[in-house]
Amino acid sequence: MNECCGVVAVASRNKVAENIYIALMALQHRGQEAAGMAIFNKKIENFKGLGLVDEAFKRINLQEINGNVGIGHVYYSIKISSPENAQPTLLQTPVGEIAIAHNGIITNWKKLKEELMEEGHSFLYGNEEEVVGYLLAKYLEDKSIEKAVKSLMKKIEGSYSFTLMLNDRVFGLRDPLGIKPLCLGEIENGYIIASESVAIDALGGKFIRDVMPGELIEITPDGYKSYKLVNEKHKAHCFFEYVYFARADSVIDGIDVYKTRERLGEILAEEHPVDADYVVPIPDSGRAHAYGYSKASGIPLAEGLMKNRYIARTFILPTQQIREKLVQMKLNPVKSIINGKKIVLVDDSIVRGTTIKKIIALLRRHGAKEVHVRIGSPPIIAPCYFGIDMTTREQLIASNKTIEEIRKEINADSLGYISIDGLIKAIGIEKNNLCLGCVTGEYPVKIEGEKYRFQERLEKWQEGK
Repeated sequence: MNECCGVVAVASRNKVAENIYIALMALQHRGQEAAGMAIFNKKIENFKGLGLVDEAFKRINLQEINGNVGIGHVYYSIKISSPENAQPTLLQTPVGEIAIAHNGIITNWKKLKEELMEEGHSFLYGNEEEVVGYLLAKYLEDKSIEKAVKSLMKKIEGSYSFTLMLNDRVFGLRDPLGIKPLCLGEIENGYIIASESVAIDALGGKFIRDVMPGELIEITPDGYKSYKLVNEKHKAHCFFEYVYFARADSVIDGIDVYKTRERLGEILAEEHPVDADYVVPIPDSGRAHAYGYSKASGIPLAEGLMKNRYIARTFILPTQQIREKLVQMKLNPVKSIINGKKIVLVDDSIVRGTTIKKIIALLRRHGAKEVHVRIGSPPIIAPCYFGIDMTTREQLIASNKTIEEIRKEINADSLGYISIDGLIKAIGIEKNNLCLGCVTGEYPVKIEGEKYRFQERLEKWQEGK
């Protein structure tokens, strides 16, 4: 499965290529493997490349790209091997050209692909976005765009925030559970839809609101039109967006991400106090959590680890071997802070455990007296099926180890994770409206072999007999 992580759409009275480029730069944290943009200029033109945004478009003169509507995408995946596999995905269909940029996972796409192949469809890319595009084209043959998209939403399962183009029309679509973020803004001479509000900020725009779960929005240079297509009773906002994935200066579904991370740290200090000399964040993802821990505990905050900002995020790098080697280049201890001191090391999460183990070893080599680890998410015990690269239990250190076993494995003096109740309190969204699948093992979308969140527990069925 592919993990597709940042999308944008722009409609403007001016050329949009430069605005899309800037917006994608603001969303760079969501994907570093590839980038692309599709822009309508008499027909849809697609521009894609591997690497960071500036690398992907380095051979393109943005000023020469005409077109007033377009979409863009930044990508992370271990499976990108050529620019053609990057997004947006562009399709030629009987109803015209369709371009799709996708953040999320369609969990039943292989089954849908088989159904389309039985109907005579052939596939160029063979990916889930191609499946979505052909389904949409099929429904558009005898339906309006809003009715066609509603039929599409009834067919596909999983998580998705799409930006898409139908010829010269541009849209944003969010899944009925709101698993992935998507928001709407106004910019100079136009409008924008993007995965996070920071993309709107980067263009000097005005945040209007979040795209509602189950909502389709069409933007034009002069305004936007909303179609509320599906209204589920419960939502399933991904808690990991607030803990780690989103940029700290974003606002998602009305919630300030930085403030949420600060509250996570405060609650973590209440749940797992410790006597120490300094609170040290693992930069950059643990910084706001560490600030909150310091504020609540009274232990001074110190930048005990300096980050080489030219090294990619280790969490989303393709192989474990590369991740481990780059950790040593990425962080360097400040000896005057670390040597002879008791340290509270704060981070957002532990996934595989290899990175934090190496950081603890690094601190000990530089004289740390004690290292107490505090983590701003509960133990990750189960895979994510909705677009974060944690797809097998074998990858997850907490899936088969107790907290005490993890502590010994990473060689920490103590280890404390925030509780699930503490996490929910910090985010401020009720439990039934969050996706907590990776920390509870119960999912908001039916996954073969996994527990569905809303099904009755076995004990209740037995009691009713």
